[in-house]
Amino acid sequence: DHTAKVWSMERDGALQDLRDHQKEIYTLKWSPAGRGSANPTAPLLLATASFDATVRLWDARSGQCLHVLDRHSQPVYSVAFSADGRHLASGSFDRRLHIWAVKDGALIKSYTGQGGIFEVCWNSDGSKVAACFSNHIVAVLDLERNGTK
Repeated sequence: DHTAKVWSMERDGALQDLRDHQKEIYTLKWSPAGRGSANPTAPLLLATASFDATVRLWDARSGQCLHVLDRHSQPVYSVAFSADGRHLASGSFDRRLHIWAVKDGALIKSYTGQGGIFEVCWNSDGSKVAACFSNHIVAVLDLERNGTK
């Protein structure tokens, strides 16, 4: 039904129904925020990625869609927040890895590979992001060297 739901262990029923995607949601990730994280005062966000070729950033408490990241042209299979929560990487079968600014949804950097992307992952200090491509290649991008960080 193209919906992500936020549940509480303390009550029956969903706290939030996140319904704006036009096709199935393939994956989602929580931002590194809240109590016990490196970003205890940052708002808790949820990124959802869909076969509709978009990523949506949600305020997990209110259920409000904060940003629609719509620069992919095919299904988005992977999203990952940087450890500081300031950036989001997305990978799609359109062969593109995008780096987004979480605060305003701006596209900061893109990289195009030779195959669809199935997974993206940041290193611990947010200076590098890796992407796993369908053509058996793993690319590691140094964002400090490329002036993104």
